[in-house]
Amino acid sequence: QVHLVESGGGAVQAGGSLRLSCTASGRDFTDNVLGWFRQTPGKGRQFLAAIDWTESITEYGDSLYGRFFISRDNKKNTVYLQMNSLQPDDTAVYYCAATIHNILVVRESDYDYWGQGTQVTVSS
Repeated sequence: QVHLVESGGGAVQAGGSLRLSCTASGRDFTDNVLGWFRQTPGKGRQFLAAIDWTESITEYGDSLYGRFFISRDNKKNTVYLQMNSLQPDDTAVYYCAATIHNILVVRESDYDYWGQGTQVTVSS
């Protein structure tokens, strides 16, 4: 059974940084795309970033590039999201996701496995 477990969320003041981690078990995602989404109450999941199996080809959501950075360690079956200059609008539940695809995809429906989510709260 596949599990994705996020960690690293929490409360931070505006301008601060957080690094989220997500470790997969039950399947080797070395050849697949991993991604991050976030969701606020009453809204759908927003695509943030995705990274392919080479650990170097990435795709970012609109208006995020430059503050958020995705990376992965295939040896650890883990994907990371470094978030800098956080603002109150970044408050959300953050989810990691994995897809059986090996090309970068950005739609929620393209992802096959999801973590349980981790809360990030940014105060002003």
